Amino acid sequence: MNIDFEDRIVVVTGAAMGFGRCIAQSFAALGATVFASDIDPAGLAVTARQPGITVRALDLMDRDMAADWIREIEHTSGRAIDVLVNNAGGMLGQSHCPIEQVADEDWDSIIAVNLNAAFTLCRAAAPGMKRVRRGRIINISSGAAFRPSRTRIQAYATAKHAIIGFTRQLAMELGPFGITVNSVAPGLTLTDADKQRTWDECGAEQQALFLTGIALGHLGTPQNIADAVVFFASDLSSFVTGQVLPVNGGSF
Repeated sequence: MNIDFEDRIVVVTGAAMGFGRCIAQSFAALGATVFASDIDPAGLAVTARQPGITVRALDLMDRDMAADWIREIEHTSGRAIDVLVNNAGGMLGQSHCPIEQVADEDWDSIIAVNLNAAFTLCRAAAPGMKRVRRGRIINISSGAAFRPSRTRIQAYATAKHAIIGFTRQLAMELGPFGITVNSVAPGLTLTDADKQRTWDECGAEQQALFLTGIALGHLGTPQNIADAVVFFASDLSSFVTGQVLPVNGGSF
């Protein structure tokens, strides 16, 4: 079966780099009309070099702005969104500090971008998908959704765990409307400065030990994650919902 997204409207967040850029460009290469967002306009400009991608620089922590973006896409397209990929997230440059020293704004900002943004966009996109009785939602979680995060950032681990619960709950709610909701959980992939810093801080000995815990013996790439997202968005996964797919090379 050929995977083809011609005449499909795909929305991808956090698309200025890493997973998001690769996901957006992969869908566009498969014929989709892609709308991509990020807070970084320079990075988005690079993403948009792939034909078929329309970008918008916006802060998804602004719920009104995020919801307006979804409504604008539906108005411009004249139809409901077919695929929503909630990829925006990350550690926002934060490092671990003891729980008693965690500032409110640090906790709130990580929860906002990793969890609340997905909630806001799903809430905005769901009515259109329900109206046409079809749709695909893919939420990007993390290996930190199953265990304590190597970042040791409390809010990050909490948000990623919550994404799994949110995914499963929405799958139950939206399934009767023909909408599937799934999650891809990437293993450690060096897609940004925060992750590179975490990896570098391990040192060579710890890095080598870490790799022995991966069945395939190496770290993944953004394309590995994009391929899993494309699967969940395709007709190949039409009877799959409420599931979490770890894409981590067999990490144990």
